[in-house]
Amino acid sequence: MNIESLNAIDSFVWGPPLLVLLVGTGIFLSLRLHFLQIFRLPRSLKLIFSAENQGEGDIDSFKALCTALAATVGTGNIVGVATAVKAGGPGAIFWMWMAAFFGMATKYAEGCLAVKYRTVDDKGMISGGPMYYIENGLGKAYKPLAVAFAFFGVLVAYFGIGTFAQVNSIVEITQLNAGIPVVWTAVILTIIVAGVTLGGLQSIAEAASKIVPAMAVIYLASTLGILVIFADRIPAAIVEILTDAFTPTAAVGGFLGASVLLAMRSGVARGVFSNESGLGSAPIVAAAAKTNWPAEQGLVSMTGTFIDTIIICTLTGLVIVISGQWTTDLNGAALTNAAFAQAYPTFGGYLLMVGLVLFAFTTILGWNYYGERCMEYLVGTKGIMPYRIGFIILVAAGAFVKLEAIWILADIVNGLMAIPNLIALLGLSGVVVAETKKYNQHVKEQKQKKAA
Repeated sequence: MNIESLNAIDSFVWGPPLLVLLVGTGIFLSLRLHFLQIFRLPRSLKLIFSAENQGEGDIDSFKALCTALAATVGTGNIVGVATAVKAGGPGAIFWMWMAAFFGMATKYAEGCLAVKYRTVDDKGMISGGPMYYIENGLGKAYKPLAVAFAFFGVLVAYFGIGTFAQVNSIVEITQLNAGIPVVWTAVILTIIVAGVTLGGLQSIAEAASKIVPAMAVIYLASTLGILVIFADRIPAAIVEILTDAFTPTAAVGGFLGASVLLAMRSGVARGVFSNESGLGSAPIVAAAAKTNWPAEQGLVSMTGTFIDTIIICTLTGLVIVISGQWTTDLNGAALTNAAFAQAYPTFGGYLLMVGLVLFAFTTILGWNYYGERCMEYLVGTKGIMPYRIGFIILVAAGAFVKLEAIWILADIVNGLMAIPNLIALLGLSGVVVAETKKYNQHVKEQKQKKAA
């Protein structure tokens, strides 16, 4: 299929109906939950390290969050932000913020429902996620929706976020900065991915809980350093982001100009690609968390969107706008690389390379697990090992696929995966509200006991 055909499908899938459904679901849940993403954010951040971790589950809440963050904090935060700004101008960043703000309520509902309707497979492992809350929550009549979600989930893991987009970014940045041949990067990456993923969730969660905090600190320090160096440019960059969100961006240099709709579409699509709110991926691992309270895991899950987009994507976006490199002919990792090199001429490229490789590698691990659970839902535990082997083969092949086609394909399958999940979130919003009230009552009683 040629690029024009893929672009036409992508434009249809990510047209106004899906954007309205995505953001509309977030707005609807925000209203029903009384803007919990604002008033419960301090508690949710505290829970990252202080969740009770009691109850059924395979891993603790922190490891569940790290595995979810491993999957979400990836090339979307570095390459995705760059492509959003390149396509829609600086205004795309504002629409990323909007998608993330309302997406926090969506992510909360996903995590809550994942624990509420989770089950156990025939090997004793926790299985959960949209396919289970669609079938067990909405009812057996909706099973075709659950099957559609799981099918698209395997496609996203195999051909979307899980392999090609990440592997391509790793080989591009290592070749660009360290001159490492593509073949060698592909071989080393495939061996490491195979070593971790064949060990299942425990192995993936263990690796994620070590790598994710370290990579976040490295990347935050690098980007904050750039913002300190160019602190005088920050006010103008913020004005540019806010202005361009509501007015067309003029053509300048290698930038062809963008309408408000294009800025909105680029920001929302890339924001969802990055934080995965509404996509239905994060609840697959949230279901495995040790907790008795669905709402508690919902709060922990919600912090993933906050960390991913409100913090990390914002820092990348500001660095790109401040550098002015978005007006050149550069795009993708090369664009972010040029922005880093402007602040750190000698080692900026290496800093970005370390960040991107770690981000992309952990995303591969997280999505391996998501796709595996979707495959298990479709064909049972007998499909897990063939799925893992297929995944490893595609990681090896991902280094040699054209970048433009990858991002378009990833966008299409992401959008198709989101639709069944968003329908379920709307249909089960009453359950989310009831679980939230139940948990709030539990927290209130705990406080009274401590005070007594």
